Amino acid sequence: MAKKGLIKQHVVAVLVENRAGTLSRVSGLFSRRGFNIDSLTVGETEDASISRMTIAVTGEERILEQIIKQLEKLVDVISVRGLDSSSCLRREIMLVKIAADETNRPAVLEIAGIFRARVVDVSQTTITVEATGNMEKLNGFLLLLRPYGILELARTGMVALERGASVLSLKETV
Repeated sequence: MAKKGLIKQHVVAVLVENRAGTLSRVSGLFSRRGFNIDSLTVGETEDASISRMTIAVTGEERILEQIIKQLEKLVDVISVRGLDSSSCLRREIMLVKIAADETNRPAVLEIAGIFRARVVDVSQTTITVEATGNMEKLNGFLLLLRPYGILELARTGMVALERGASVLSLKETV
């Protein structure tokens, strides 16, 4: 029996032409191949004609290799690189609205302080906080807030950059 590979989350950084339809073509590639996207973020780079996509997928190592090969074939793709989790910085931003009245507000504020979350809105019955960090930190934050009542939640999805001098360049394909 063949040995199965280790299933883990992989992160792929992609530089693409910033034009209509590019996101649709990239996400369509994933759906046609039956790959589920855990997170996908897209934003303009320092060059307005180029966008950077950060795509997180879960699967075996061979899945990552297939994804990179398929992405490289797309016309709008300039450069692709799989990011090693041990050598990249991963962050996400989250806004969360919590039920908080005068009785539990101090406890919610204390939890927010521990996680270095920033209060961005307060009403008589709610507190909205902004938190930034890796997925584990944000999930831990939510776990502690859950008993107070999470009313609304919005997450950006992951963004990632390699540590050090390594840069995803316009001429690179991996």
